[in-house]
Amino acid sequence: MFKERKSASAGFFGILEHMVKQFRVDNLTSTYGEKTLFSDVSFLLTQGDRVGLLGVNGSGKTSLLNAITGVVPADRGTITTQNDYTIGYLTQMPALNPDETLMQAVLSGEQAVFGVLRNYDEALRLFSANPTDDRVQTRFERAQAAMNQHDAWTLEAQVKTILTQLHLSENDWQKPIAQLSGGQKKRAGLAQVLVQAPDLLILDEPTNHLDFDSIEWLEKYLANYKGALLFVTHDRYFLDAVATRVFELSFGELYEYQGNYQAYVSGKAERVAQAKVAEHKQDRLYQQELAWMRKSARARTTKQTARENAFAELEANRNTLQLDDDVQVNLGQSRLGKKVIIVENATLQFADKTILRDFNLRVAPHARIGITGANGAGKSTFLNAIAGKLPLTSGTIEIGETVKLAYYTQQTEPIPDDKRVIEYLSEVASSIVDKDGNRVSVSELLEQFLFPSFMHGTLIRKLSGGEKRRLYLLKLLLQQPNVLLLDEPTNDLDIGTLTVLEDFLSGFAGAVLTVSHDRYFLDKVANELYVFNGKGDISRFDGLFTEYLAQQVPEQLVTAKPKPVQEKPKTKKKLSYNEQREWAVIEDEIAALEQRAADIEAEMATVVTQYTKLTELQNELDLVNDELLAKMTRWEELSELVEG
Repeated sequence: MFKERKSASAGFFGILEHMVKQFRVDNLTSTYGEKTLFSDVSFLLTQGDRVGLLGVNGSGKTSLLNAITGVVPADRGTITTQNDYTIGYLTQMPALNPDETLMQAVLSGEQAVFGVLRNYDEALRLFSANPTDDRVQTRFERAQAAMNQHDAWTLEAQVKTILTQLHLSENDWQKPIAQLSGGQKKRAGLAQVLVQAPDLLILDEPTNHLDFDSIEWLEKYLANYKGALLFVTHDRYFLDAVATRVFELSFGELYEYQGNYQAYVSGKAERVAQAKVAEHKQDRLYQQELAWMRKSARARTTKQTARENAFAELEANRNTLQLDDDVQVNLGQSRLGKKVIIVENATLQFADKTILRDFNLRVAPHARIGITGANGAGKSTFLNAIAGKLPLTSGTIEIGETVKLAYYTQQTEPIPDDKRVIEYLSEVASSIVDKDGNRVSVSELLEQFLFPSFMHGTLIRKLSGGEKRRLYLLKLLLQQPNVLLLDEPTNDLDIGTLTVLEDFLSGFAGAVLTVSHDRYFLDKVANELYVFNGKGDISRFDGLFTEYLAQQVPEQLVTAKPKPVQEKPKTKKKLSYNEQREWAVIEDEIAALEQRAADIEAEMATVVTQYTKLTELQNELDLVNDELLAKMTRWEELSELVEG
């Protein structure tokens, strides 16, 4: 029977109560139907540990967090802590009282000092509204005295700092939770657990709905956290900056790696390689023993029974190696012409906010555009306008005739819970043709996307949130689009899926526009940035997102203006005859150079041990990339003249 929590009050752990606080898990096991989520999981967390928990969608990460916090107890196992051990748990969708104000929710901890601070906050609110009321004034004075007695002023300053750093302004503090957006609720939940400063802080996707400056602040805050930290994240830069250990949940087993994300990548590669070698050795031994069994069938004696038993055990354990496969994306796409998306003099008012003001954008056929910036500045609204879901206030958005658009939204489209996985995809197509001209069935695609055959008939309501998002992504790609709009694609997708999506986008022949706050993902998929600073102020930056951040003063990240996109040439000039001829062929030349670069990289992958050949190919690739950069620069120059 599972013991939810056992307090240590004697022996070794009793001594530790007066020393370092620890959280110990022994043989934790949990199942869901016929599936074992995790089996005999054991680990120890102490003060200062910062552990990142990884695993593919559906591997049981959230179930493990729910089990160790007692939200959904495991089937068996023990958890041991000191008597006064405290835990704070941020879920992906925090359960906040909708009737409380944001400040009340944040200060809902059970510690006495939180009651003092809540009372002072309410007394101050009443005193501000009725400063001449004697009873209100007396209450306020008593609340001040209690603040002094409990030395709660420092805590109040910490609370306000945390709220401000998470972009929850003073105007939001007295708003009911029910009036907050989904992103504000997630940040309020994060503030709530940070303020309580528990012995063990558990965070499930803490960077979702955070601006990049808030993420940077949170990294520094957690790097100096005095308690223990266990967190799930898809943000690889965040994982690299914060984690000192990494746990990987894979096929019910928990693997541990010392270090950050980089250490995890190399450590896992080594583990997988060793497992494959061991399996190969076991298979060779099986083949040898099988030959002996067949050859010696008639000559066997009772003395050989032990060897026969050993063979039976060897046969039973054969082909049992389980590894997390990479998601493979080898889908074809529709032809895309030169005209993709043209935005001219666009102004967009949404509710009482200005999203765009006289905004201009010309999307090239091979564009890799990253859209980032402040929460609430209208990034998703802009994608909705491009997708035709929202009309402009003024201006135009033209979509090319050959464009076949796929829009990966933050919210998965409604799917009937009683619909089966394969049925959901078969509504689009029963099969497609991949890049190599091979016809691929929906069943094969599902298996490539880590949905094994036994899951094809599974009801969608039984999938995890991440599995539903992966299925939704596959449905969009199944339509073989040539222009992708991606709105926060890193939310709810595991790191393995993100890595392969990044590889797919690098070889995608069409245009990609991505809204994201994930620095690692943007660095991988975008080389042209549009930063939404709010009130229609949009800045452009050519280069990687981390290069952009490096140029900003930390306090001014959200309002920086590297290169306004509305800036237009002061003098207009028509294309000359030679420039017209150059413009007619330059996009084809760029496409040819991109293909040549891809061919060289593919060839390099086949000669990794031939150092002379590898060097020659690298030199050739450098020349091609230099020429490609020059062509892209020239394309921009000519495109401005065409627009003018």
